[in-house]
Amino acid sequence: MTLAPVAPTQTHDLQVRTDPAGKPLAIRHDGRIWVVDPGTESQHWFESDSRQDTGRTAAVGSGGLVSVEYWRVQVRLGSNSPLRTVTLRREQPSPGWFLEHVSDGS
Repeated sequence: MTLAPVAPTQTHDLQVRTDPAGKPLAIRHDGRIWVVDPGTESQHWFESDSRQDTGRTAAVGSGGLVSVEYWRVQVRLGSNSPLRTVTLRREQPSPGWFLEHVSDGS
């Protein structure tokens, strides 16, 4: 499987198509389009990243933390291909996505 980074990566060929609410619908990576399976439930959460070495600053009153958005979705290449579980990460306010984790099945 070509969709298996060792560490979180952001590459120029990683694109995420979302619905108007921001939920991922498809992922383009390594020349392939992985479609989010509509019959599965996606997980969505936010975490705070307080790493001091990020070199970024937060707005006054925000506590100095950077918000990190996560989506865990199940994707497949085609209707008969096996499901893959993908975790995506996006550090706010950046529009870029990182491929956090990929595994077979759920």
